Amino acid sequence: MAKKEEELDPETLALINWCIEVEGFLVAGGATVAEAQDHIEEQIEWFTDQFYDGLTPEEAAKAALA
Repeated sequence: MAKKEEELDPETLALINWCIEVEGFLVAGGATVAEAQDHIEEQIEWFTDQFYDGLTPEEAAKAALA
């Protein structure tokens, strides 16, 4: 039986890619990759709001690190 792949809409893909970029800035700011991923997962609603508010990944990471 073939595995059915989920197709994500462009908006969801954009959010995922944005979060990946945020992760990079969190790591650059001193977090480990695991810490950055955990923080994004734990605070996904906050990060989603930042995405829709138009923050760049760098701005969101700076706000998260503040």
